[in-house]
Amino acid sequence: MRLTGKPLIVILGATATGKTSLAIDLARALNGEIISADSRQIYRHMDIGTAKATPEQRQQAPHHLIDIVNPDENLTAAEYQALAYQTIHDLHKRDKLPFLVGGTGQYITTVVEGWTIPRISPNVELRTELETFAATHGKEALHQRLAALDPLYAAKTHPNNLRRVIRALEVCLLSNSTMTEQQQRQPPPYRIYTIGLQIERDVLYARADQRVDAMMHAGFLEEVQNLLNRGYQRNLSALSGVGYTELIAHLLDHVPLAETIQRIKFNTHDFIRRQEVWFRGHDHNILWHNGTQLDMGTILHTLTRWLEE
Repeated sequence: MRLTGKPLIVILGATATGKTSLAIDLARALNGEIISADSRQIYRHMDIGTAKATPEQRQQAPHHLIDIVNPDENLTAAEYQALAYQTIHDLHKRDKLPFLVGGTGQYITTVVEGWTIPRISPNVELRTELETFAATHGKEALHQRLAALDPLYAAKTHPNNLRRVIRALEVCLLSNSTMTEQQQRQPPPYRIYTIGLQIERDVLYARADQRVDAMMHAGFLEEVQNLLNRGYQRNLSALSGVGYTELIAHLLDHVPLAETIQRIKFNTHDFIRRQEVWFRGHDHNILWHNGTQLDMGTILHTLTRWLEE
């Protein structure tokens, strides 16, 4: 008996595990298209540092939710979720198989778990006040303010994740409820098949380091300089990602380039650890594969059988 619900394939994993290549190969084989689940790839003019699929790769398999806002524009998780659902619906209408692919755990989880996300608009004045508080008193002190208002959300949010702490405080202070209360779940009406890619930590760090070097060779520094030349300010959320923050410090604060590159690599390792923690905490029947030993024939055969059920 065929299971109910239209299919959605999810491919997730930490940075540098090989998600894009696998997604393109499977999408080509199964008449699919790719929906990016990456909170940095949504921005225009940020290609190298976000590891977007190249134009050649996008010709092999169409990509969606890439280059949809400017770096000085906000896209909330609720807005991303709505766009993702609409894109999935449109692909199903065209008899295409949707692949939700990326490493931003929150984006993926909001879609597959069906979070009811607070639709509180960003408040620039409040965010500036909270950022100033963190700069003056420390991230831990700001995190303690969140813990007093929403202890459950604070418990699963690292103090260093300043963007998420501020967003949670913003929701608490501008509404009559907490992020925990507003993040209810109503699973979407899809059959979901989730592939996770993981690689042994030391090997993954080495791959990530090589990718940083490749990005620098491809013109990452020039990309960041171009963003500054366009008038984008360093305090924008879009430019808070790993690589952009450090290269802006090199360009504006004269941090030596060699030191900057090492900081990018170190911070990328930390980011990978946080991605892995998120996915472990939201592991709903993820079928894990070693990203260095992928058996495409077996994966494709298993996935094809699942689609026929």
